[in-house]
Amino acid sequence: MNSQTTSQLGTLYLIPNTLGVYGTDGAQDTLRAVLAPQVVETTARLQHFVVETAKVARQFLKAVGTHTPLQELQLTELNVKTPDAAVKDMLAPLLAGHDVGLLSDAGCPAVADPGARLVEAAHAADVRVVPLVGPSSLLLALMGSGLNGQKFAFHGYLPIDAAARLKEIKRLESESKAHAQTQLFIETPYRNMQLLDTLLKTLNANTQLCVAADLTLPSETIRMHRVGEWQKRLKQGQGLALNKRPSIFLFLA
Repeated sequence: MNSQTTSQLGTLYLIPNTLGVYGTDGAQDTLRAVLAPQVVETTARLQHFVVETAKVARQFLKAVGTHTPLQELQLTELNVKTPDAAVKDMLAPLLAGHDVGLLSDAGCPAVADPGARLVEAAHAADVRVVPLVGPSSLLLALMGSGLNGQKFAFHGYLPIDAAARLKEIKRLESESKAHAQTQLFIETPYRNMQLLDTLLKTLNANTQLCVAADLTLPSETIRMHRVGEWQKRLKQGQGLALNKRPSIFLFLA
């Protein structure tokens, strides 16, 4: 138990980032479109941030319009390579009574994101954690898919090795069929088309497959068909261009 009372500690705010930039005013238009005023107002008053990538965070904070000049803000990077000891050190401002914002490069921090390590450390130190409402590509994709939202699982990236990937897809399909579970996963955007091709060649023709790309953007695309229907439409020239577009893949057997 921390010797300090909770009232003496700062609060860790989990700040959602946008999923992309669009509009005549770029990031500012995106903020107004997808982030609640409370999120912008809370972020604007903070001076301490733990971020995934400093460059991306500065672009976001510039669009927010922070009360403190951008160059005076304290930004500390936290990524998959950050040592555990360094994560613990990031609690220092919170233990000194300062509020801190945790910011991912896109979407909600600490969900499929290294920021979860700081949240875990904050709880261990009795620091108050406040998640703010914002866009989650995983939940938006699930909402838009029409697939089972009562039971689902996110699996991150599938194996890169072709044989291992094929085996994992078949395993996930069997699991989905046995438990009526929607399976979600992602891919590096430039490999999206290869993954879609593999899914269409591997999954059962009756399995429902959804692809959600560019969520929250004007170019947003959400398509859900059974695999057999996907194959039919592709032959008719009704394919889906996914190259370099952030996408979520979902299926239900």
